[in-house]
Amino acid sequence: MTVSIYTDGAAKGNPGPGGFGTILRFGKHEKELSGGFRKTTNNRMELMAVIAGLEALTKDGLQITIYSDSKYFIDAIDKGWIYNWMKTGFAKKKNQDLWMRLMRSYAKHKVKLVWVKGHAGHHENERCDALAVAAAEGSRLTVDEYYETNELFAKD
Repeated sequence: MTVSIYTDGAAKGNPGPGGFGTILRFGKHEKELSGGFRKTTNNRMELMAVIAGLEALTKDGLQITIYSDSKYFIDAIDKGWIYNWMKTGFAKKKNQDLWMRLMRSYAKHKVKLVWVKGHAGHHENERCDALAVAAAEGSRLTVDEYYETNELFAKD
């Protein structure tokens, strides 16, 4: 049986407050995950949605299908960009921390990626979007320390 992971990220401003939403489905079992950050980007939240889903799994070697409306995420893996970025130490690439974290979990499973058009009535994508937006607008936003620290260094 395949585990389905549906994901979406959102940011109010780019950068700005952001959130992610994830749905995990295995047979009749379903779990929703979400979280928000006080200052981040949409791409970081798209990656966090995938990371949250993968890191919630308790077994390795699973068949997984990840559904995402993020061409950034899907294309980076399907077109092999991520492997080149890793070889070059992410030279001049953003979100190294999240890509490395994502790939550690991704490598433990047999993963199929499916791109879905965002805001087009896909039920699970719409639900993930609602979770992401609610998290971004929530009162318990955490600090995206890597992003904020590196943003400060970039201004020097």
